[in-house]
Amino acid sequence: MRIRLVQGLALLSTGALAGAFGYGAANLVPTFNAVPLDMRLSFHTQLMQMNGITMQGAMAMSALSALALAAMTCGVARRLAGGAGLLAVASFLITRLGNVPINGRIKQWAATSAPADHAEILARWEAFNYARTGAAFAAFALLILLSLRRSHSAQDPNDRP
Repeated sequence: MRIRLVQGLALLSTGALAGAFGYGAANLVPTFNAVPLDMRLSFHTQLMQMNGITMQGAMAMSALSALALAAMTCGVARRLAGGAGLLAVASFLITRLGNVPINGRIKQWAATSAPADHAEILARWEAFNYARTGAAFAAFALLILLSLRRSHSAQDPNDRP
């Protein structure tokens, strides 16, 4: 029963993480690129202040629950859960080492002005964003696969059509 609870938490948190990053990649980034630069910088700065706690919490919960699930299982289940946990850690590292430093620069630009090479720097932020989104979706996919494997193997053989 404890494994199922941890698995449910891993699915929920990793799905929320993938959904949040996916929404950002599909909707926020194109919107950032469609509005004037000063509006993007102001909105981006404000959004990052709001996202700080919630996204870090989602990344931490995803990584910890998936790695806990890996520790509680064995074989293929351990590899799938461990892979999901490592991908969640990767999304955190990409964010922390890639996006966050650029967010700091964007915050400065919003208060002053963007440098001549701002388009290249913003494109790098977007590349990091797509990488962390991909890592989160891959983690979620591994946990879905694990869940489908477990539910299939738990079926009663006499209950098949």
